[in-house]
Amino acid sequence: MQLSRIDLNLFAVFDAIYRERGITAAARQLHLSQPAVSHALARLRELLGDPLFERQGNVMIPTPMARGLAGTVRASLGGLDQALRQVGQFDPASSQRLFKVATSGSAELSFLPELAERVAREAPGIRLATVRADRGNLEEDLRSGELDLALDIGLPLTAEIRRQQIGTSELVVLARVGHPAIGPGFDMEAYLAQEHVLVTGRRRGVGLEDVALGRLGMRRRIRVRCQRHAAASAIVARTDLLATMSRSQAALDDAQAGIQVLALPVVLPALETFLYWHATADADPASQWFRSAMLQALEG
Repeated sequence: MQLSRIDLNLFAVFDAIYRERGITAAARQLHLSQPAVSHALARLRELLGDPLFERQGNVMIPTPMARGLAGTVRASLGGLDQALRQVGQFDPASSQRLFKVATSGSAELSFLPELAERVAREAPGIRLATVRADRGNLEEDLRSGELDLALDIGLPLTAEIRRQQIGTSELVVLARVGHPAIGPGFDMEAYLAQEHVLVTGRRRGVGLEDVALGRLGMRRRIRVRCQRHAAASAIVARTDLLATMSRSQAALDDAQAGIQVLALPVVLPALETFLYWHATADADPASQWFRSAMLQALEG
């Protein structure tokens, strides 16, 4: 028997008859006519192949099958009723929800410690998860609810995806202290003469900075591709490779000794960061609370 083929209202009638022990009383409690309740009971009897209730005088006595079903039916109806009552409401202190944020691993440092602290204080039942952003599926993941938020650079997404700019950061160059090509006269010619580390989650293709350089007729040589800015910093500290990243990212990841941060010797557009969510989450109280908590953590 498939649940999808059963009218769930029949179980509400079953529960009322079980509690009231009579069709008339059940009809009154359900605000239905007595014939309607009798008809519903007849349909459920046919579906389950059991009389469910036997009349003894003015009382409907449940059969063994009815007694076996009663607890599960009542718990299920109660859970559904509670869920419907909570629609449009959100209590972080009692919520057991899981919130997922897509972001780069290094960007976690900009918000996750403060966000986790707030959740532990205000919403101890809420769980957090950060996952690596898959830009090709980002819009669908936000639409389906697989993701609640995404933190990323400016992306060409449809109007269904809401966005709020978090900040901008200029691009800088990381080089090891003592790099033979770095000096007071460090210019674009010297920059392009060196080999570089590219930080990207893509398997192929160039970075955003390379696209901007290409518009100016410039091209750099990529020696190493990696996924983490911290890894790029570690490579820079041990080689003569250069790494280009936002100043804010350099501040987050540059924990390596012996690295110098230099101005990029050409003016390129600043890197913009946005918080993304789907339009259907605009009016959802739980999403509103989490979005506010996320924004405050990013501001902190």
